Amino acid sequence: MILAGDIGGTNARLAYFLPQNGHLRLISERVFPSRDYSEFGEIVSTFLQGAATRPDLACFGIAGPVHNGRVETSNLPWIIEQSRLAKQIELPGTLLINDLEANAWGIGALSSQDLVPLNQVAPSIGNQAVIAPGTGLGQAGLYWNGSEHEVFACEGGHADFAPRGNLQVELLQFLESRYGHVSYERVLSGPGLVNVYEFLRGKGYGDEPEGFAARLEHADAAAAISGAALDGSNRLAEQALDLWISVYGAEAGNLALKVMATGGIFLSGGITPKILPKLGGPLFMRAFLEKGRLRSLLEAVPVQVIINDKAGLLGAARCAAARSSNGRREAL
Repeated sequence: MILAGDIGGTNARLAYFLPQNGHLRLISERVFPSRDYSEFGEIVSTFLQGAATRPDLACFGIAGPVHNGRVETSNLPWIIEQSRLAKQIELPGTLLINDLEANAWGIGALSSQDLVPLNQVAPSIGNQAVIAPGTGLGQAGLYWNGSEHEVFACEGGHADFAPRGNLQVELLQFLESRYGHVSYERVLSGPGLVNVYEFLRGKGYGDEPEGFAARLEHADAAAAISGAALDGSNRLAEQALDLWISVYGAEAGNLALKVMATGGIFLSGGITPKILPKLGGPLFMRAFLEKGRLRSLLEAVPVQVIINDKAGLLGAARCAAARSSNGRREAL
């Protein structure tokens, strides 16, 4: 039995998987609000208390840079150490990896029903990459070694935001006055969408419907903005989401170039599937392709949205199986 976790700034998902006939069968799953707990070990202990069996292996994808088995979470006040966690849950076979690393591991377990293409490009063999806006902005790569993909983590979401056009330059200046350093995560995340909306509102780029500001104060602001943009009830929210999507497309194209992801770019995260109707429009792919002389290279890159919200869990389980003494990557 494998215990897998996909730990983000908003939710922590834990699940049991059973390797069976070359696949992973989901046995049970629970979702915990991350901020309700003072440390990650509490969540794991709570999950194990309610379980009828103990796992043989455990792997947790954590939102933050993992170095030497230790991670300081990017959007939570947690420090997680692999050795301490293993003692706490009494399981030596415990592994910490970056949450987007887990997502990347999960890609190999997905079927065509788990993916929605944004362009009509046939998949090809080569490097791949995944980008995922949620509470933060995660990125990871998959290097093709000639026979299989090898996953690697990165922290590209914290690279400098590079504006395109005058409006995005104004956005950069607005965010610089608020944060100093401006990374892509300050735009491409749930809080980032709120930043974009507040920028447009503060600069007078549109009128806000009466009562909407109060709604933002008492609800999930990013969800309220994206929802109002999708249902057409707030033109300012539509403009914010359009700008956000343009930045998303441009950064996905940047990632494809940096990784030479001729095998495909995968869009994941908590926000992406919810705004699929907008992503299917022209804005994302236009920004993705506008890379000057290398436009033709990106025109041959498949771009697909991951709509299976268990990709990170599946990936953590696959990683655990592959890293174990008996686990074989090709079997899962």
